[in-house]
Amino acid sequence: MRRSRGLTAALVLSLAGAGTGIGLVLMPEASAITPPVAFTADELPTWQPNGIVFAMAQANGTVFAGGTFSAVRPPDGTSGAEQEAVNFVALDAATGKPTSCKLAFTIGDGSATVRALAVSKDKKTLYAGGYFGAVNGTPVSSLAAIDIESCTPKAAFHPGFPATVRDLAVTDDTLYAAGDFGTVEGQTRERFAAVDAGSGALKPFVANADEPGRAVEVTPDGKNVLLGGDFFSVNGSNTHALAVVNATTGAVAKTYSNIPSNSVVKDIATDSTGFYTGNEGSGGGVFDGRIGLKLSDFSEKWRDRCLGATQAVLPYDGVLYSSSHAHDCSLEGQFPDGKRNFFNAQLTNYEGASPAPVDGFVRSPRKLGWHPTANDGLGEGIGPRAMTIAEKGDVKYMWAGGEFTAINGKPQQALTRFASTGDVGAPTTPVASAGSVKPGEAQVRWRTSYDADDSKLTYRIYRNGSASPIATVAAESLEWERPQAAWNDTTVKAGQSYTYRVTATDAAGNTSALSATASVTVPSSVQSYPNQVRADGANLYWRYDDTVSPYVADSSESGNTSGIQLNAPALRQTPGAISGASTAMGFNGTSQQVYSDHRQTVGNAFSVETWFKTNTTRGGKLIGFGNNTARNSGTYDKQIYMTNTGRLVFGVYNGSNRTVSTGLFDTYNDNKWHHVVGTQGPGGMELIVDGQSKGTLNVTSSISYEGFWHVGGDNLGGVPTKPTSNFFAGQIDETAVYPKALTAAQAKNHYDLAKAPSDTVSKVSATEDTYINQGAPSAANGATTSLAVRGTSAYETYLRFNLPAAPPGQVLKSAALQIKTSTQASAGTADKVSVVPVTGTWSGASTTFNNKPTLGTTPLGSFASVPDGSAVQSTPLDTAALSSVLGSSYSLALTSTGTDPLWIWSMESTAADAAPQLVLTFGPK
Repeated sequence: MRRSRGLTAALVLSLAGAGTGIGLVLMPEASAITPPVAFTADELPTWQPNGIVFAMAQANGTVFAGGTFSAVRPPDGTSGAEQEAVNFVALDAATGKPTSCKLAFTIGDGSATVRALAVSKDKKTLYAGGYFGAVNGTPVSSLAAIDIESCTPKAAFHPGFPATVRDLAVTDDTLYAAGDFGTVEGQTRERFAAVDAGSGALKPFVANADEPGRAVEVTPDGKNVLLGGDFFSVNGSNTHALAVVNATTGAVAKTYSNIPSNSVVKDIATDSTGFYTGNEGSGGGVFDGRIGLKLSDFSEKWRDRCLGATQAVLPYDGVLYSSSHAHDCSLEGQFPDGKRNFFNAQLTNYEGASPAPVDGFVRSPRKLGWHPTANDGLGEGIGPRAMTIAEKGDVKYMWAGGEFTAINGKPQQALTRFASTGDVGAPTTPVASAGSVKPGEAQVRWRTSYDADDSKLTYRIYRNGSASPIATVAAESLEWERPQAAWNDTTVKAGQSYTYRVTATDAAGNTSALSATASVTVPSSVQSYPNQVRADGANLYWRYDDTVSPYVADSSESGNTSGIQLNAPALRQTPGAISGASTAMGFNGTSQQVYSDHRQTVGNAFSVETWFKTNTTRGGKLIGFGNNTARNSGTYDKQIYMTNTGRLVFGVYNGSNRTVSTGLFDTYNDNKWHHVVGTQGPGGMELIVDGQSKGTLNVTSSISYEGFWHVGGDNLGGVPTKPTSNFFAGQIDETAVYPKALTAAQAKNHYDLAKAPSDTVSKVSATEDTYINQGAPSAANGATTSLAVRGTSAYETYLRFNLPAAPPGQVLKSAALQIKTSTQASAGTADKVSVVPVTGTWSGASTTFNNKPTLGTTPLGSFASVPDGSAVQSTPLDTAALSSVLGSSYSLALTSTGTDPLWIWSMESTAADAAPQLVLTFGPK
């Protein structure tokens, strides 16, 4: 009997460093493997059968596997090292290698197979069931008892089972069997029977079923037996797929009528927390998941309606592990139809009170972060079929067998195992971005990483290339639920540029690679349009300024609903919809879209908003809500779409499609930017285009379901004035979703603000640079990859920039010089470094200490000091002085009066962000 241990405390957020964390679930810093998961997802070397494993058991550090195979081979598949193994193999739990125990299960006519294994309570006897006539030549009839110590069949134990035995359960004195048989020892025992565990003599237990028995288990108190299979009656009582009977007589104690007729019970397991079924079926309305039931009265406590043919269930320490090919857990509020998840783990009981039923069933407890991968494999293409847990040397091992031929993407057939220690798999690399819409704040955000056995990861944010993180954030994620995490840097300065990189570390200390660099320039004044979108309460805000696929950042204040690009829409399309440096995303109208990777529900009050530009005549969906991600949604509404003629339609579904559309001659496929808002709330529905209301409808409700936001495409089947294409061809920008109905005045304000002038940023890299060295007074250093500054003995650095003129109607609002220290030891300096204008002439090719140029006396700015370590450094410059020289070639010098040298990269360096540059912010007068 397995015991449950206490589960972890509430989740909290860990934060360190300047700034604030947003959009995160609170949780503690984790320890090795995120509890209550007990095993890593890293596969261990294990010998492989050449067929299928159907059954597993363990005793004293040895794992037994039975099935249909003839040999086993080493983990690396080395030819010549194969060993004979006729439908059975015993392996060392800690090494994965075969032991000296060799048993051959054979039959004279047909193909033998082992389908069930069970070990006696004293760990001395192994029972095997299946379809076979002999074990190592000893005659038996589909059921055998093996002395474990000597690895020999017990000749005296040979009850006659004339058909396949599919499952076994054993108590101190009784062995229960389930299968296809109709008689045992010539007496009627239909699909279930009990024999003496020592002699094999048939017992008076009678639980006759009308269809095959597939699972049998004994309750922990030994008083009742749990039966599973295909049946519709037991001892004449109507009960489908599951029943509870008296352990002595077989009399029915509990029947079940709420498992669909096209589903069967494939496995039953029990411990002190309850008993659990694994179910499989086919056809519409099938039940393929798991049920948790109480031991007190055998009633249902929860039901997991994921689709994907569950083959095995195994409760251990408060967690239910299962093997299946679960591919659709939408009904559980988890992953939508798509990728197959062959291994899952979930709590056996809720941590608090059970939730209210949904569709008459209590949803199952949450899935946990344990997801080794497998494949369909051989035979029926089921994947894993059996599981057991063994312990040796204080290490616990989760073993799995089945039809698979690969584990975690590597060849591995029929058997694999995972340990309770030794987590070596690092999280995926975060995909980071950064944005700023007002002075004094930069939002760093990233799609949370995925780790196959850790759902709680620690993220470290590094600014400007520093080797030390500026902040540490902990966040939770699962493979199918990876909300955006974010951190606000409140120490940034207006007009300056910053770079950020992020790593993810799991509980065992495995750390991902650094993310790609995310850059941001902090504006000198508030950017009116994005700031108003945030102020008006957007809880999803996609600006499409991302530089890499497939991540779309959420710029809202809550910042946790990132988007995933599907089929590579075009990035950074210019010009965008609003003035300034914002970019748009391009869609091909046939397959491309962006969907949110955070499942949610939408209330009866909401708004959807976006900008678009197109000349399509095929229509398509601009934005909408649907119940799937990469596949077409089966349920969808809360959408704005374009008709073939260029009209716009805003619609919801509340039992029928309810829509508001623009007028017959109000068309918007003119290849110009347009702004559209659809709202629903207590006042009904409204469609607003380019700041003008285009229609209302007194509909205040829509259907409620869990789903995902889609931009650029999704199902449009059955909608009024359906366009030719579900997908939109054109550009989309500045998409936002609100949990309330925007007013018409708010929508018009957004439209007007988008046209208002805003700041623009120009980054100007040096076109020439050099430094002079008093120690080598005749040397020219214009081709070196690093530059130096020192007072005594003197180094001076010179930088030349081609400054742009101010855009029409704008002035220079701020300027900053950005440099990057080199990787040389002690590249930083404790001394002040001044930035001064160069008033004389110089060139990289010929300037030396002996002919150095004259310098201005009034500094434009300065670095008080520069820390060691290769990192980007920035200082503001005199805006008025630079304003007077815009549109010309201009030179700066870096000087010092101290003795501690500064070493920085030159424009010739290939290091990232190496070239010295000016960051110039222009804005309205």
